[in-house]
Amino acid sequence: MREFRCSGTPVKGNLPLEPDVFVGRTAELAGLSRALGASRLVTVTGPGGIGKSRLAVRAAASAVPRDGVWRVELAALTDPECVDHVVAAALGITDHTSRPPREVVLDHLAGRRLLLVLDGFEHLVDACAGLVSRLLGRAPGLRVLAVGRRPLAVAGERLFPLAPMDEDESVRLLAERAERQGTAVGDERVARELCRRLEGLPLAVELAAGRLGTLSAAQLLERFDDRFRLLCGGRRDGLPRHRALRTAVGWSHELCTPRERLLWARLSVFAGGFDLEAAEYVCGGDGLPAEDVLDVLSALLAQSVVTREETPAGMRYRMLDTLRAYGAEWLAGTGDEERLGRRHRDWYVGLATWWELDWFSPRQSEIAARAEAELPNLRRALELALTDPEEAHLGQYLAGSLWFYWVGCGRLSEGRHWLEQAVRLDSGHERSRLKALWVLGHVAILQGDTGPALAALQECAREAERTASPAALAYAEHRTGCVALVTDDMPRAQTLLRSALERYEQTGELNSNVLMGRVELAMARAFQGHLSDAVRLCEEVRRVCDDHGERWARGYALYVLAYAAWRDGDCTAARELLDDCLAGAHGFRDLLGSVLALELLALVTVSEGDAAEAAVLQGAAGRMWRAVGLRLFGSAHYGAPRMICEARARQELGDAGYEECVRRGASLERDAAVARALRRAPGSAGPVPLRVPPAPEVPRTQEPAASPTRKGGETAG
Repeated sequence: MREFRCSGTPVKGNLPLEPDVFVGRTAELAGLSRALGASRLVTVTGPGGIGKSRLAVRAAASAVPRDGVWRVELAALTDPECVDHVVAAALGITDHTSRPPREVVLDHLAGRRLLLVLDGFEHLVDACAGLVSRLLGRAPGLRVLAVGRRPLAVAGERLFPLAPMDEDESVRLLAERAERQGTAVGDERVARELCRRLEGLPLAVELAAGRLGTLSAAQLLERFDDRFRLLCGGRRDGLPRHRALRTAVGWSHELCTPRERLLWARLSVFAGGFDLEAAEYVCGGDGLPAEDVLDVLSALLAQSVVTREETPAGMRYRMLDTLRAYGAEWLAGTGDEERLGRRHRDWYVGLATWWELDWFSPRQSEIAARAEAELPNLRRALELALTDPEEAHLGQYLAGSLWFYWVGCGRLSEGRHWLEQAVRLDSGHERSRLKALWVLGHVAILQGDTGPALAALQECAREAERTASPAALAYAEHRTGCVALVTDDMPRAQTLLRSALERYEQTGELNSNVLMGRVELAMARAFQGHLSDAVRLCEEVRRVCDDHGERWARGYALYVLAYAAWRDGDCTAARELLDDCLAGAHGFRDLLGSVLALELLALVTVSEGDAAEAAVLQGAAGRMWRAVGLRLFGSAHYGAPRMICEARARQELGDAGYEECVRRGASLERDAAVARALRRAPGSAGPVPLRVPPAPEVPRTQEPAASPTRKGGETAG
């Protein structure tokens, strides 16, 4: 979660931090604000380019409900089954259980007062209508502002049809956008006539303003009239109401150079945003050399066809939905749509390959941010690959290669959605399917779903032996050992984990998964009373992690070392280790690592003499476990520190005092609980920045590697 500002007031949510300059629409803004105050479901309707999203964002930012304003962008989504996942992600929900995402969203919204903005739902209207109806029925503090070209048709819906801007506002918008580009509209009379021709459609006006650097308003008007007459066949009523927008978009398209039109069409293959490297690879070649893409992209940016935004993942670009749709029509008309789709898919397969390798490096937080930013494109690539029988192995490989994102960054539910689709397919490429199988097993274990986890892992082990795939066999054995670990079968866990680690060594495998195997073996040794062995294993893991700049697996090693320090009576060292562990896990949105650290911090806190604070931390951990699964896996070994802490705190506080402190802790949101545990100021909560140990620079090679496929696209080598 982050804060944005509206008139200087911090507001919770995920709306843009610096909204675009808002011109006009004063009456509409006031009317929409009144509608939001009077109805729990308001839908802003109107044709593309009329300014629905911009008005909705401005109105939402002024609503300021207690628990924030959260925007869900749906225009780039094509799979109705993913709607619930996208809503959960937009709300910042991290849930490790196997519950359906809709149930998770309902649980999250219960008791909260917030505004949910569903933007661009019209192509997913059935899925969105069902979701909204359910949410409004179960979450009394929820209000929904929907934005689309048609109603949701849900009971209680209040429609807010948006009309074009009036002439004065259109002229003001034209002047403001022209001024931003360092030019002026010139003759106001001509400008007014141009805005009348554009029928007050904001997108059409902005496209016209993007041309004022090279053409005067009079020249624009003349060119516009020529194209309008062509489309209308000389009749004023020859086209429907949105004729001005189609004319303006088409006219802007015609004014582009051939290479600009080509890039416009090719960029339509992206879902949501994209970065320069992706545009160069996907759109370069065959009439547009990759090295020229930047110059052509800059020209489209200057003409308002493309917009630019700074994100945690770096500079990214995007097209408005109306312009993307126009480009997609042209791309289909060129007959190049399938080839561009394959290039898009292959770029993201290659990128995921690179990320998986680079996860074992100092760049983990950068990779996590990039994967989050690219999630809409990853979904599109997965959907394309998993619906093409001849290329299904690429979908299996992509779903498996993203294990670090599904597991390490709090996306278990969506990961399982794609992995289950992947393993159902017979692609004829066993290695790709085996990878998807063991990753599915890993995800299911973390969701507490041991039955399906074991089924996937046992199938993976059988097929790995049959096909002589030693790496897949090692991963299957490793994760089966994890099942034994969390179900308190320590001898079996130790046997399986040792065997898997030997297989990893034989195949030369060294990555974050392998290091986690060593940590899990250390846990098994510690639970059997061999604490010195556990410390030795985790000190070695910490050394390897520090050498490579790895921080995710390192956090789990610190957890074991902190437990050992507490056992030795060194609460200062234990707290220092756990602070590092908790800050890292929270930064990655790794709920399991966060809640384990929080539980152990409670034990350290009671040992330091503060029973009340320890009980508060236990209450906060209890709330967090609801999003993880069975508390401490139902394990007597994992649960021992909690039982010791609770017994000591109850003895000190009494039952009533202890329960009151637990209730206070259970009222804390995750960010606030982590901030409190780390003893930060209340307003400084999260996500807590990762505290990264110094690490040597690792040489970087070109990314991503690619090789031709038989269909003419490229895929990771």
